[in-house]
Amino acid sequence: MATFKHISSKNANYGAAEQYLTFEHDEFTMKPTLDGNGRLVLRDDYRISSLNCGGEDFAIACMRSNLKYGKNQKREDVKSHHYIISFDPRDAQDNGLTVDRAQELGEQFSKEHFPGHQALVCTHPDGHNHSGNIHVHIVINSLRIAEVPLLPYMERPADTREGCKHRCTDAAMEYFKAEVMEMCHRENLYQIDLLNGSKNRVTEREYWAKRKGQAALDKENASHAATGEPGKIELSHPGQDETHHRPEIR
Repeated sequence: MATFKHISSKNANYGAAEQYLTFEHDEFTMKPTLDGNGRLVLRDDYRISSLNCGGEDFAIACMRSNLKYGKNQKREDVKSHHYIISFDPRDAQDNGLTVDRAQELGEQFSKEHFPGHQALVCTHPDGHNHSGNIHVHIVINSLRIAEVPLLPYMERPADTREGCKHRCTDAAMEYFKAEVMEMCHRENLYQIDLLNGSKNRVTEREYWAKRKGQAALDKENASHAATGEPGKIELSHPGQDETHHRPEIR
């Protein structure tokens, strides 16, 4: 099943997004992973590209545009939007999905749905806890640098104008989810109904609380195994939750 998620950010450091996408981070704390010499650890495998940046670094291009239009200068301003398309782990083996193809789909999705925005598109071959799900990150500058046609999810004239900002409304999320479902259908990939959801839905906080509890239990069981003591029963396999049976997060 493919899932779709949105995160807005008020962080004025646009370079932090690229750092997260290209270097290893702890899945719980989200802090960068450092080697024995205190240096960042590059991710083993990823694809990354930038759109509408005029050949400049994404961070520099975004800051230059913000200054030009006088936007995203306040602390409370939403500086960027981060969208994530996570494909079913079975798609690689059963349906031939590759990291390169997922990157192409992510770039196409960004061009179609976020025209006029500077963007980073980055694909990772694996998810949390080595769940095996190929997933695509799309990070856009909230500022639009070109006028664009009125798209189905847009609700007002300002949503098309150069120098105005992207809004992720409930209507927009419904539209994007429908588009992800259509994309998966077109590509013959596994998909569930993202619009109506699952009766077993959990919140993001509930999901990660369960994941952290399982990690603590795994650590304790490893300690018991080292001394020959019996381990405790698992809460549930976290990799399984995140792949075939992970509840939809709202």
